[in-house]
Amino acid sequence: MITAKLELKPPPYPLNALEPHMSRDTLEYHWGKHHRTYVENLNRQIVGTELDGMTLEGIIIATYNKGDLLPAFNNAAQAWNHDFFWESMKPGGGGKPSGELLELINRDFGSFEGFVTEFKAAAATQFGSGWAWLTYKANRLDVGNAVNPLPSEEDKKLVVVKSPNAVNPLVWDYTHAYYLDFQNRRPDYISTFMEKLVSWEAVNSRLEKAKARAAEREREEEKRKREQEEGNAAGNEVTEMYLDSEIDDSEAE
Repeated sequence: MITAKLELKPPPYPLNALEPHMSRDTLEYHWGKHHRTYVENLNRQIVGTELDGMTLEGIIIATYNKGDLLPAFNNAAQAWNHDFFWESMKPGGGGKPSGELLELINRDFGSFEGFVTEFKAAAATQFGSGWAWLTYKANRLDVGNAVNPLPSEEDKKLVVVKSPNAVNPLVWDYTHAYYLDFQNRRPDYISTFMEKLVSWEAVNSRLEKAKARAAEREREEEKRKREQEEGNAAGNEVTEMYLDSEIDDSEAE
């Protein structure tokens, strides 16, 4: 039997690199204990199953199961969420983004300040453990990972959503990893995250990937639509030819 063990990825910086805004103790505890536990539990859950050997993203999609969550979903999604979270910060982060990302934020939230207000509100009002996300909404993304296949005026826009525990819309993040440094002062943590920690370079890179995936999906859907239309047209031609042949036989008789 071939198995593929999922690995615990380290943050992309030394564990003390975010100080004084996020301490080494927080990284050691939250990454070294909590994040590690998700990965180790997931490996135990998937060994010898059809999930063994799949990518982490593939496991999340399979175990989300259209909202009817399978047992491995929580550990898989939380492992991915935490990878995503560490990569969303950098030493000397915070401030304002630039370029197209800032233009889209201004377009969709009215201003950068409007976005920050909405993002902080989503994070602060998430009940219990959970996440707030800045998300690029293609036409198949909706709050809570529900599928919305119909186009709307909200398509291809940045939106802020929040989700409980492991659920993730897969474009950006905030998490509850503040408690060692900030205890229960969630609003203070959110402000520090936005002003001192967030990596806008990571956000911009993910935005480009999200737009590329959305465009590729649109192309695939258009191709399937054309093939379906061509198949229907071909079927109609066959039917017409069959009817014509019957008429010819009748006339011959």
